[in-house]
Amino acid sequence: MFSQLENIKGKYIEVGKTLSDPATMTDMKRFAQLNKEYKELEKVVNIYEKYKLVLGNIDTNKQILNTESDEEFRELAKNDLAQLEAEQQKLENDLRNLLVPKEPEDDRNVLLEIRAGTGGDEASIFAGDLARMYTRYCETLGWKVIIASASDGSAGGYKEIVLEIEGEEVYGRMKFESGVHRVQRIPLTEAKGRVHTSAVTVAVLPEADEVEVVVNEADIRLDVFRASGAGGQHVNRTESAVRLTHIPTGTVVECQAERSQHKNREAAMKMLKTRIYESAVRKHEDEIAARRKTLVSTGDRSAKIRTYNYPQGRITDHRINLSVYNLDAFMGGDIGDMIDALAVAEQSEKLKEGGVAF
Repeated sequence: MFSQLENIKGKYIEVGKTLSDPATMTDMKRFAQLNKEYKELEKVVNIYEKYKLVLGNIDTNKQILNTESDEEFRELAKNDLAQLEAEQQKLENDLRNLLVPKEPEDDRNVLLEIRAGTGGDEASIFAGDLARMYTRYCETLGWKVIIASASDGSAGGYKEIVLEIEGEEVYGRMKFESGVHRVQRIPLTEAKGRVHTSAVTVAVLPEADEVEVVVNEADIRLDVFRASGAGGQHVNRTESAVRLTHIPTGTVVECQAERSQHKNREAAMKMLKTRIYESAVRKHEDEIAARRKTLVSTGDRSAKIRTYNYPQGRITDHRINLSVYNLDAFMGGDIGDMIDALAVAEQSEKLKEGGVAF
């Protein structure tokens, strides 16, 4: 483990020297990649240096306990040693987590698709609730959220809504939300006060880079139509909304977020490439799941992952068997603790697989 950490420190120094070379600035893309790598390495090196300092202080206090006869001095060393050993354990856990390889998609922006499933109007209403929940969560992290497309439900909410989310490590945190979200509550349309069960499907798609997905323009059919929903006078008066169909795969995307047909086409093309790229990502996730049988991020969007029980005020995530009872706050965007728990569960599985140990 120490040899691995020393290698990382050496790489950190090497990348730092490369960044300071004026020749590196001539290629801004390479400079940006190196700068990102430098910051990632810096996180590990800083904790590693602190860890070595703690180990040195532990050795010093142990020597005092073995050689010192002054009881007051020994007591001070004993108290310091207990604190240092607790800090050692924390730093080792931090280093373990940092040494687990990140998925290459974790740093990407995402398209978040929310679709009403079983439950009719109530499913659409809950889809709207989830869209609001995720939007508020993203706002607390300083992420940018744009509605790329939406189809309103007849009684409120959405039959389908696609959110474009931009920020730091968005996919790394949001990927755990893919799957079926089940809600149990009394619908507003229920006259007899009976609890109904409805379902909404959530899909989190990592955004594709231009260099990764090449789409032949000849393989795309473009349709334009009039936008619907909020938007002012241009709605239903100009054909600004865009639908793109990728003929080889049958992939279809729509965008009506902008007033300009040109801007909608650009946004739709980005969505189309993301959908095509997603198939490769899902294949990669399936291979990972088959190898280590992960319970957290299998990539299976048909799996029921979470239940929102309103009568009990309870949210249960079925992958890690965790229940919390703060439903109002949770639906208000306070979902960070749940996502953290899922991330810890996935990290634990990776640690077992990789055998990262001191």
